[in-house]
Order: sequence, then C-alpha cells, then structure tokens
Amino acid sequence: MVSQSQKAAPRNLLDRLQEAKEQGWLGEVAAIEASLAAAEQKLAAIRDLAARHTTVHLGMPDLRGVVARVDSEQRNEDAKGQS
Repeated sequence: MVSQSQKAAPRNLLDRLQEAKEQGWLGEVAAIEASLAAAEQKLAAIRDLAARHTTVHLGMPDLRGVVARVDSEQRNEDAKGQS
C-alpha cells in the first residue's frame, strides 16, 4: 500500500522535517537536521568564497622569447634552402 507521503509531490527538507516530527520518526528527524546543517555550512562556505574577491591577475604573457626562437628557426630553414 502506498502511503500519503509517497503520493505527494517532492517536498523540501523543512516539510519532511515537520512530517517526521509529527510522526515521531526520531531517526528521520536526526538525519534531516544533519542534512540541513550540512547544507547551511555549504551555503556559508559559498558565501565566504564569493565575498573574498579572489581574482588572480596573470599579467600579459611575454612572447618575445617564443617569437625570437621561431624567427631563428625560420632563418635556419631559409638558409638551408638557399644552400
């Protein structure tokens, strides 16, 4: 037999907590309260991280060494082709 709570649409943890308290399901109450505490900790961590402004300035890349090496390699290939 399907219970009334199984027929209901998905509910949030606060609704489930209220039902568990009304039904006297102490283990379910403890589990839901632990889930709520963990969710609140995670939300607090997200808020703290967002407030830090952890922008990293990488600066502009210095490509002079790469360009010089490629240019040197190209000159060597050109010199070999002319010989």
